[in-house]
Amino acid sequence: MNHGKLVLVLGGSRSGKSQFAESLAHQRGNKILYLATAAVYDEEMARRVQVHRERRPAIWDTREETLHVIEAVEESANRYDVLLLDCLTLWLTNLLLNDAVPGSGTPWPDKEKYMLNLVGQLAITCQGRPSSVIVVSNEVGLGLVPDNPLGRAFRDVAGAANQLMAQYADEVYFVAAGLPIELKSRASTI
Repeated sequence: MNHGKLVLVLGGSRSGKSQFAESLAHQRGNKILYLATAAVYDEEMARRVQVHRERRPAIWDTREETLHVIEAVEESANRYDVLLLDCLTLWLTNLLLNDAVPGSGTPWPDKEKYMLNLVGQLAITCQGRPSSVIVVSNEVGLGLVPDNPLGRAFRDVAGAANQLMAQYADEVYFVAAGLPIELKSRASTI
């Protein structure tokens, strides 16, 4: 049985990572699901989401899922050639800002451990599927140190999540100024 690959596409804000991931998806299959994790809370975010929607081919299916990403992959992976998850860091943001995850009053170290456990589960869920899964994520550790505890907590969990996803990924790319750099590749054994 032919298995898809897990591909991680990293980059900074406005680096071109989503466009590169979309081009990879287009090259790797005809039936594509765009798994959107953005939660829209204001006009500025709504505009960003609209830009992404307008750029995608109309034949692609879209599923919006802000929290239950693992379940969405499990439910969809057998029906598509490619799943494009955009993006891991928005999913982490949704988890971080949701007080009910994993439970009300959970101290930060336990919440961070819970979130990273979910990232590991996601990576394992993506492996061995007939679909290729392309995961887009922000590399947030290259800039200034955030000036507040929440910002530093997000930076740290995002960096750890990217490392964890990269360990499982068959391919990893870093995009800067619209130019992809291949960081990791596994030759096909089939």
